[in-house]
Amino acid sequence: MTVSGRQMARYRRRVGWRAGLTALLGLATALACGGSKLTPVLDCEPAFGIDVDCQFQNPEDLVPSPDGRILVSQYGDMASAAPGSLAIYDPERRQLERLFPAEADPLENRWGDPACPAPDLALFSPHGIDVERRDDGRHQLAAVNHGGRESVELFEVADDGSLRWRGCALGPEGAFFNDVVVLRSGGFWVTQMFPHGSGLVPLVKSRLGFDTGWVYAWSPGAGFSKLPGSDAPFPNGLEKSPDERFAYVNTYSTTGVLKLDVARGEVVASHALPNLDNSSWSVDGHLLVASHTGGLSEMLACQGLERGACGMPFEIISLDPELREARVRLAHQGRPMGGATVALEHRGALYLGSFAGDRIAIVRSGSASAP
Repeated sequence: MTVSGRQMARYRRRVGWRAGLTALLGLATALACGGSKLTPVLDCEPAFGIDVDCQFQNPEDLVPSPDGRILVSQYGDMASAAPGSLAIYDPERRQLERLFPAEADPLENRWGDPACPAPDLALFSPHGIDVERRDDGRHQLAAVNHGGRESVELFEVADDGSLRWRGCALGPEGAFFNDVVVLRSGGFWVTQMFPHGSGLVPLVKSRLGFDTGWVYAWSPGAGFSKLPGSDAPFPNGLEKSPDERFAYVNTYSTTGVLKLDVARGEVVASHALPNLDNSSWSVDGHLLVASHTGGLSEMLACQGLERGACGMPFEIISLDPELREARVRLAHQGRPMGGATVALEHRGALYLGSFAGDRIAIVRSGSASAP
């Protein structure tokens, strides 16, 4: 159900903030306790024109590597309870190589905050990642890390795809990050979902149109600052325009995607879509956005997956840069994989990652069919 701003205002006046918060807490509890029991996908066979490769750990985000392979964020969790890793995938040979954690090698010419210490390798748990060619010609990878601290870890990506840890930036008080984009200056933008430790309440508040987070900008010397105009319900995925003038902010709510003019601090366009995760640019200059079309209870059920893959329904949506037109490129649920968090167009195929499961999905042009 979509709740308009006018409806929300009437609701607030009728029941008051305290009663409304009580209702939100009750709904959050009901969702957590009475969630949908999705049947996990245990086999590793192609289905409905979708191929899979089942050698991953929660491949939540995918970005292109300078050497033509794919860099992978193998997600642990957001509570520091499970570690993850950064890896590189060769789609031609179907080879996956773990790159980090490895021995951190602090350098004198560090990126990031000079006061930020190396991460605890045993706890490292990446989430959103991004790679960009900096103004100095080197490739910088940024990775949100929930492992033992809330930080953005910075790596140099060599021409052969290998990684070297180059520094980090510790999040400010209450930081709870999700996705990140690298700026050519060496800085970055990162989404702040909601205050750390606030439980399920922000998830439900975001469904009712409440702003729970924003986008941080970080730059060398200046540190973290909030991007004006970036307040939104549960900011999740993040992308930038090629000229770095606009930030595209995905919300995990009914608000959809917001196009923020960073210099003006103003949202100049939006497109309402449900429960948006990560974005990437297609070869024809459109945003490819992953949308979870199931309910919150289904998402919570997938969080408890012990093996196999999550079958939660999703869509991959193509949006023009002005956010005027949306086209569903793929809608799917169940076998061979659901719960897609990102779609990366790479050498004629879509590679889909997921926050829960042992696989990526591979969709060749025109090959997918409805389940």
